[in-house]
Amino acid sequence: MGKKGKRDKKGKGAEKTLAKMEKKVSRRAKKEEEDLEALIAEFQSLDAKKTQVIESSCPPPSPRLNCSFSAHPERDELILFGGEYFNGQKTYLYNDLYIYHIRKNSWAKLDIPNPPPRRCAHQAAVVPTAGGQLWIFGGEFASPNGEQFYHYRDLWVLHLATKTWEQIKAPGGPSGRSGHRMVACKRQLIIFGGFHESARDFIYYNDVYTFHLDSFTWSKLAPAGMGPAPRSGCQMSATPEGNVIIYGGYSKQRIKKDVDKGTLHTDMFLLRAEGAGKEEERWCWSRLSPSGVKPTPRSGFSVAAAPNNRCLLFGGVHDEEEEESLEGDFFNDIYFYDMAKNRWFPAQIKGPKSERRRRRRGRQAEAEAAGGRELPLPPPQGPQEIIKEVVAEDGTVMTIKQMIPAAAGDKARPGSEEEEEEDEEEGGDLGQPVEPCPRSSAMVAVKHGVLYVYGGMFEVGDRQVTLSDLHCIDLHRMEQWKVLLEMDPKTQEWLEESDSDEEEDDDDVEGAEGGEEEEESSEEESEDEEGQQQHPAVQPGEAQAQYLARTEQHWLSLARSHMGPQAKDKKVLKVAHAMAKTFFEDPI
Repeated sequence: MGKKGKRDKKGKGAEKTLAKMEKKVSRRAKKEEEDLEALIAEFQSLDAKKTQVIESSCPPPSPRLNCSFSAHPERDELILFGGEYFNGQKTYLYNDLYIYHIRKNSWAKLDIPNPPPRRCAHQAAVVPTAGGQLWIFGGEFASPNGEQFYHYRDLWVLHLATKTWEQIKAPGGPSGRSGHRMVACKRQLIIFGGFHESARDFIYYNDVYTFHLDSFTWSKLAPAGMGPAPRSGCQMSATPEGNVIIYGGYSKQRIKKDVDKGTLHTDMFLLRAEGAGKEEERWCWSRLSPSGVKPTPRSGFSVAAAPNNRCLLFGGVHDEEEEESLEGDFFNDIYFYDMAKNRWFPAQIKGPKSERRRRRRGRQAEAEAAGGRELPLPPPQGPQEIIKEVVAEDGTVMTIKQMIPAAAGDKARPGSEEEEEEDEEEGGDLGQPVEPCPRSSAMVAVKHGVLYVYGGMFEVGDRQVTLSDLHCIDLHRMEQWKVLLEMDPKTQEWLEESDSDEEEDDDDVEGAEGGEEEEESSEEESEDEEGQQQHPAVQPGEAQAQYLARTEQHWLSLARSHMGPQAKDKKVLKVAHAMAKTFFEDPI
């Protein structure tokens, strides 16, 4: 038997193992999902009370993760749906729908009867049919304590012209999952990968399904060749020729009881359609070996289609696992992949024209000082890692890492006062860069060649900071980021796990429902409590002292986990104060 036969046998063996694992996970998760189905049904009964379409101006959406963020195919609008938020004690799920009006830089909330159930980690794809359609597949629902999961396998379409939701019931679709990827390609939706998780087990997928937008039917593909290993959270992009590119992703394996090992994938594959237009379309996997500078290994990155036959990758995190801790390096860089040239390269932020003019003047001045000889330009620099260290009085050191994207050239050199005034009149910005802070799981969309980045998250010790800011950058000019909506991460509420016992008896609907009811209650609370106590602003002096006092337990817990249980309370207190002081005075 040749190598091909051995590979075929190996592939069939892996398929059988995967099928057995899927049955095992499905069996164990059945009871868990039955418990959550009743909760989901209760939420849907609340949604059924909506009888008319209401669009109203509103503040920006509350912080959330794993929602979908899509560009309207015909209007200058971005569409945000669903998502989740964790405040340290409870998980909130959403199924609300927001519209961002690009020209007005304003948000509107769109209430439509009979929406999909609350979910996160789903996938959305937009097609221009009939005035625009937003397709939603899969995702997950979590119990308020975050210990039980329900994975959806339903398919929905939002008709943007008529503002109506419709559930599409067609047999033969993928199993319930989240973390999968979906793209619209040649009148079909293509779905790849993802995972299904219960309280005790998990399974990752590498199967491929297509949903035909003309016949409303599902097909499971059986591509030839060796394809990607099972994974979730990968990059999936459609090419103009109707092919699909897969890059990276994350998966984990159980190596022994209660011990899992995670894998960051950095390989790349092409799923090619052969015999396009024929009755039986065949597909084939092949491995890609791109040239250029690939992104550093990471998970939680965001992807979008970019101009000039490119796709882009933004942000993410690289987790460094130690014996009993997990430290994450977060990114805010951009990488482009040129589909025609099969080449990766990092984005270079040029800076505004006024800044580039000052750099030229500085080089001319140096050349004149050197006797008229033209000085060579410095080579372009890659992303830089900045490391900040917090040192307590007893010598304990805490390290915080930050990735800063490269700029296309030197930093501005100071010129004359007249030149600086001229630059200011021409719109030059002499302040600090306004790029998004390093983050993972950001929501991205591209409209008219402009990249929009909404939210995401980063971690400070055991605390998760969920963002709700909005930035954009013109991908044609690549001059500078613009801030459309700011957010101060230090104002976000975070509840410690040690305090959760008092909250456990609360109604589950309050914790997991989220959406309109949760937002309304939080608005009322913030109005009633002086100084916006629910999300206190950190100001110098007395206000900052009050905030530090309220969050002292968080910093003590963080310092204790870093120093170990044997450390003396006095030393732990010193380290906690040093960490808190550095976080507020010199934030990441």
